[in-house]
Amino acid sequence: MSFKKKVAAATVLCALGAISLVASAQTIRIANQGDALSLDPHSLNESLQLSVTANVYETLVGRNKDLSLAPLLATSWKQTSPNIWRFELRKGVVFHDGTPFTADDVVFSFARAQGDGSDLRATLSDIKAVRKVGDFAVEIETNGPFPILPDVISLTMIMSKKWCEENQATKPVDRRKGIENTASFKANGTGPFRVRERQPNVRTVFSRNGTYWGKIDGNAQEIVFTPIANPATRVAALVSGEVDVMEPVPVQDIARINAAPNARVITGPELRTIFLGMDQKRDELLYSNIKGKNPFKDKRVRQAVYQAIDIAGIQRTVMRGASRPTGLLVGPGVNGWTAELDKRLPFDVEAAKKLMTEAGYPNGFEVTMNCPNDRYVNDGQICQSVAANLAKINVKINLAAETKGTYFPKILRRDTSFYMLGWTPTTYDSHNALSSLTACPDDKGTGQFNLGAYCNPKLDELTKKIQSESDKAKRNELIKEAFKIHADDIGTLPLHQQSLAWGVSKKVELVQLADNFMYFKWMSIKP
Repeated sequence: MSFKKKVAAATVLCALGAISLVASAQTIRIANQGDALSLDPHSLNESLQLSVTANVYETLVGRNKDLSLAPLLATSWKQTSPNIWRFELRKGVVFHDGTPFTADDVVFSFARAQGDGSDLRATLSDIKAVRKVGDFAVEIETNGPFPILPDVISLTMIMSKKWCEENQATKPVDRRKGIENTASFKANGTGPFRVRERQPNVRTVFSRNGTYWGKIDGNAQEIVFTPIANPATRVAALVSGEVDVMEPVPVQDIARINAAPNARVITGPELRTIFLGMDQKRDELLYSNIKGKNPFKDKRVRQAVYQAIDIAGIQRTVMRGASRPTGLLVGPGVNGWTAELDKRLPFDVEAAKKLMTEAGYPNGFEVTMNCPNDRYVNDGQICQSVAANLAKINVKINLAAETKGTYFPKILRRDTSFYMLGWTPTTYDSHNALSSLTACPDDKGTGQFNLGAYCNPKLDELTKKIQSESDKAKRNELIKEAFKIHADDIGTLPLHQQSLAWGVSKKVELVQLADNFMYFKWMSIKP
């Protein structure tokens, strides 16, 4: 065994040993392929990060087990005018350090989440002002009518103004610049669980909040969250009883876990869409052998790359059937999705070669493709398959696959020419994907995750209309029109919606949501 492999094996054994040491009654041990990169709830708009912090911090409006809206730190809300919403706040709530929750914390948190370094700016870019109208009420004014505002703010977590000021954490951690502050490693929310111990990339221990204002349905007193990158090790830990919950389950191991006496796999559709993006702004790609021009600015090249990808082959051999090929950036379950538009261009290598020749690249070109290898289901293998597919049209992919801890800061800086990204609309509405992924990027957060800077002003105009339209039928027609423009432009290369697969001990009961959030308050374990 090589030195690196020995070190890796020792690290895993230490992690599993740590899990065993803290195991006790009503302790649930969770393993994931990666870790939350920070405890700052505004620093990264990534579902694992938000799933972890959502157990510690709370929002004004949350979600029920069926994903419908639920009152959390706000007890009620209503529109008082087309551009203004009033939220009545919950009284008697305290942060984990005992500080009372008030409207001041809401005003502060929204300003923080809209500020520099925040990864949530894109979702809040159309909020004009958040005003205190009493200790337990706030008004949110938008730039125009915004009928889905309560959905939009369902992941804007509220922090303690006093705690942030005392701990020099008034601004979010900017993952693009590698900046850290107290909020990276410590947390002080109002949620049902507190952070008791934090060892990044080793383990995080959460304990039940004894002063929580609401009901906690589950009986878990302690959660031990451990990142285990190696899929085989995660499966072995579940089957042996070292962990109680793990995700994702490798698709090839689902049958093995279901055959184990003490575990099962819970599967379901996920709202996340996996897609590939291309730099369409720079006149010359950062990472290509083509100098003086950018092949991805040519729609024929983008279409050739699209049609050269054998998505059915990826579904069959890489995903083992646990995916749904898509032609859109959203899938079933997201408002605005339509089967009529969800059709992919045909896989056709010869047609792709012809397009490359027409575009002036009969001999292809080289380009670096950035890809995570520990974020999405079989992400590294998908990128390898794409690289093999594109070789058939003489596009040589220099694959740069890396852990999400370095991957996301890199691509979020737009330091990329060709990249993979997964997106779950946090509002369960197509406007979120359009505003975040297809809108022309600006300095207010719109198009924040449009990392290739695709831009079509007509689509932007439609996106703004979608935001303010209250008639559902008219709104869905606008969404349909917007997605057709984006599809015709080959703005991105949609791949598939992946399926959820969680490995769960037969002693544990939990709730699996289509957004892949894992809420500790709904988890119970039998003795």
